[in-house]
Amino acid sequence: MVITRKSSLLLNLFKVRVIIDGSKIYQLEKDSSIEIGSLNSSSRIVVTNGFHHSPCFEVKYNQRKVCYFNVGCALDDNLLAAGGLLLILLYLAGLTSGILLLKVVSFLPIIYFLYVYYVNRKEFIQLRYNNQLMGPIRSKDF
Repeated sequence: MVITRKSSLLLNLFKVRVIIDGSKIYQLEKDSSIEIGSLNSSSRIVVTNGFHHSPCFEVKYNQRKVCYFNVGCALDDNLLAAGGLLLILLYLAGLTSGILLLKVVSFLPIIYFLYVYYVNRKEFIQLRYNNQLMGPIRSKDF
């Protein structure tokens, strides 16, 4: 099994760890991948940074097949850029037109980002199966 960490602005701020079966912990460095060889036929994988954690994935592992996973973030760089641009455009439109509602609405991207970061913690760090390669996987939420 190979787990790769995607480069992301928010994900680069954290020390990401991969936990296999609740006992084996692997540090996942920036722009790197780890290869995990000796697994049971059925293993559980969780990715965490201490505050956020991904849902638990149960992997049915076949020794002859290699499973590839990517670790990502719910707030990727494109979403952050789009939210920042929307915030700036709406606030400038409200500032030049004098409409208070536009100034208030301009803060919705920040409220959404804070909601995903603090409230929706289980979906902030995401473990994605790379579907270009073969291998069965089942996801369980514990």
